[in-house]
Amino acid sequence: MILREKYGIPSNAVITIAGTVGVGKSTMTKALADSLGFRTSFEKVDTNPYLDQFYLDFQRWSFHLQIYFLAERFKEQKKIFEYGGGFIQDRSIYEDTGIFAKMHYDKGTMTGVDYETYTSLFDAMVMTPYFPHPDLLIYLEGSIDDILDRIKVRGRTMEQQTPIEYWKEMHTRYETWINNFHACPVLRLNINEYDVLANDSSIEPIIEKISRMINNKTPINI
Repeated sequence: MILREKYGIPSNAVITIAGTVGVGKSTMTKALADSLGFRTSFEKVDTNPYLDQFYLDFQRWSFHLQIYFLAERFKEQKKIFEYGGGFIQDRSIYEDTGIFAKMHYDKGTMTGVDYETYTSLFDAMVMTPYFPHPDLLIYLEGSIDDILDRIKVRGRTMEQQTPIEYWKEMHTRYETWINNFHACPVLRLNINEYDVLANDSSIEPIIEKISRMINNKTPINI
């Protein structure tokens, strides 16, 4: 029996994984999809026509980049629900406006007019009763030291060259964002309390918590 059936998780459920860089979103996405018999939805980076230009000139390209991400994530969200659900999604549409676009605005790499245009478009597209919000958002969290250790271990060159102050700011922004997030139910998981790579059985207690959240619609503090 697959764990979805054991814990009564609907076959059409849509679960989104959120959290800062290095927290293990892709690993959790794959582990949950395998255990529940769900499809996966991963962020498409290679086809982004603005990404290279953006890294060369934040101020010129930040608005274009965020609009592109918004459009692509919106289309992906619609596709997931048109398939009839049954998906684990790596990264949410909500993080773009709540964290990245706001950070560009705060730092002056996105103008006030562009930021207002972007947030107005986001609200019109996403923050409505007609948009198919996930059944559950799983937020992966850990201390900044935990996150820095993971970034160091996975050894991606661009991340290694990024100043530690950037990761600290991103960590703070994510915590502020999730504490004010209300678009769908949230299950918070501390990354020190499981290891789905080293211990396959650690995924089952997480699935039990997911079941309680989705079926009972009650918050869980862990």
